[in-house]
Amino acid sequence: MTPQARPVRLGTRSTAALLLVSAVGVVGFAWPLFADPDSALGAHTQDAPWLFTGLLILLVAVVAATISESGLGPKAVAMLGVLAATGAALRPVGAGTAGIEPMFFLMVLSGRVLGPGFGFVLGNVTMFASALLTGGVGPWMPFQMLAMGWFTLGAGLLPGRNGPRGRWEVAMLAVYGFLASFAYGTVMNLVGWPYMGALASGIAFDPHAHLATNLTRFLAFCLATSLGWDLGRAVVTLLLTAVLGPAVLRALRRATRRAAFESPVDFEPQP
Repeated sequence: MTPQARPVRLGTRSTAALLLVSAVGVVGFAWPLFADPDSALGAHTQDAPWLFTGLLILLVAVVAATISESGLGPKAVAMLGVLAATGAALRPVGAGTAGIEPMFFLMVLSGRVLGPGFGFVLGNVTMFASALLTGGVGPWMPFQMLAMGWFTLGAGLLPGRNGPRGRWEVAMLAVYGFLASFAYGTVMNLVGWPYMGALASGIAFDPHAHLATNLTRFLAFCLATSLGWDLGRAVVTLLLTAVLGPAVLRALRRATRRAAFESPVDFEPQP
């Protein structure tokens, strides 16, 4: 089978930038679990989210620019715009209803066909556009962008991209979408959980407790507050991928072949 062209090929510089923003993102999500409450960082607990928000915005922009320099041409930009607009339009369809978010299945399939580099940029842009569309702009938005970038990138890293296609591929993507939907919700819970305070003393973050204790509290928090929402998102992603996946994968691959991303754009008339 002929290897499928990718609109973005990750080079050394873009991979390094991606690893850097991911490392900072991990710190931004998980720092309350490891910060000493008596340290300078612990003393600025209320300011830290804004610091990480600003830092993530800058770093995500750097990664997007670096990936763009590595080969995000006009054809890929057009594809990015279409898919991001479609994903942003899908997000409000089930907003507020048991976690029904059909945009996730499109991100899985797009990342699979178009690769991890394009997938990361697509996840970021789609979440940014959907936040503007739904009025969900806030300090949590950069974390959503990064988490969605990871979600879509992961689909592009799944094995067998240029191997045989069929039911096994759709099944693999459906299972990935199911599990990654839970992972997305769990990671996003870390953004607000450390600041609950006395709202739920039994499952709230305790800055003076050991890591194991806080992880137990966090698990209880996820089970008590977001399990139903995450389950709805995961089931919808699995079902849409299983039912619509084959048709959408064919459409994306056909569009990719016709776009010929690796062929240069020539505006000069040919003799």
